[in-house]
Amino acid sequence: MKPEIVTMRQAVDPTVKVGTYVEPSDWNAVVDDPDVLVIDTRNREEVELGTFRGAADPGTEAFTEFADYVATLDPHEHPTVAMFCTGGIRCEKASSYLLDQGFEEVLHLKGGILQYLEDVDPADSRWEGECFVFDDRVTVDHALQPGGYTLCRGCRAPLSDDDRLDPAFEEGVSCRRCAAELTDDRRRRLRERHRQETLARERGDRHIGRRDSA
Repeated sequence: MKPEIVTMRQAVDPTVKVGTYVEPSDWNAVVDDPDVLVIDTRNREEVELGTFRGAADPGTEAFTEFADYVATLDPHEHPTVAMFCTGGIRCEKASSYLLDQGFEEVLHLKGGILQYLEDVDPADSRWEGECFVFDDRVTVDHALQPGGYTLCRGCRAPLSDDDRLDPAFEEGVSCRRCAAELTDDRRRRLRERHRQETLARERGDRHIGRRDSA
């Protein structure tokens, strides 16, 4: 048991107060409204991979920093705020927190980005890029199919084609973000795990340590 599904470290209770849900079919009107501040509540790396057109990026490394971003906003300047996240969980807390901070109208995308991608035709979409997901797909495209990113096993950052061409990239071990920080022992263990994964894949098996962060 964990006290929180997503850690915000703020005294909020979405079961008492929460923002107004917006159906995916109605979300485009929210994004297109110049009087609405649309906020991406996810972390910076997730935002960089894809987001809704014109959405504000709080620039956070973790959800615990979201309250610091909210402190920079004036409820009087932004009477209507809309927010979104991957599946909607973060927005339950974030919308409740904004209401507590005096924001008059707080909206959030029901079902999150994933529900929007499933329900809205790509021709009508306001989504740009790919969506980070917390499984082996790493990212998904608008059709919810695996996107063009892979995962660095050293720091678990998503990697583009250009990232994989960087001299610091080593398959299953490191990327430019973490190569200089890996200890020799950790590098050795990552290389051994990658070797075991490769052998398992060649046998047609799934390596039991595939999701291990080593």
